[in-house]
Amino acid sequence: MVTVHAYIEVPSLDDGLKFYCEGLGLQLKRRFSRTWIELAGANVPIFLLGDRGDLADLGTRSVARDWQRHWTPVHLDFIVKNLDEVLARLLALGARLDRSVKQREYGRIANMADPFGNGFDIIEFNPYGYNAVKRDGAD
Repeated sequence: MVTVHAYIEVPSLDDGLKFYCEGLGLQLKRRFSRTWIELAGANVPIFLLGDRGDLADLGTRSVARDWQRHWTPVHLDFIVKNLDEVLARLLALGARLDRSVKQREYGRIANMADPFGNGFDIIEFNPYGYNAVKRDGAD
């Protein structure tokens, strides 16, 4: 089995900690340094990296960190029991709803961005979850 860790960059660890703990119910597990913490409460370890300067070192080049809404093909889905309750809490903490909540075969989904520009979704499964998705003959 592959072990997966999720890392989220935020401009301020304190702000990131507040958003992800108050908004999604995660908890501070441990601090590794002034720029790196681990959160508990998810089935995958989630780490926040913050207060890291204006440039991201990509090895062969450096790029400016941008805290405006940005898109990446990798994002996190947070599965919640009450989408409306969590959505209201996240919006109050500065999250943005990218489009209206959608009803899908598996339940309801809200496509969002945290206050730092990182995209994520919250999903409230119906009783069937992903088992309700009609497959195109795939096994």
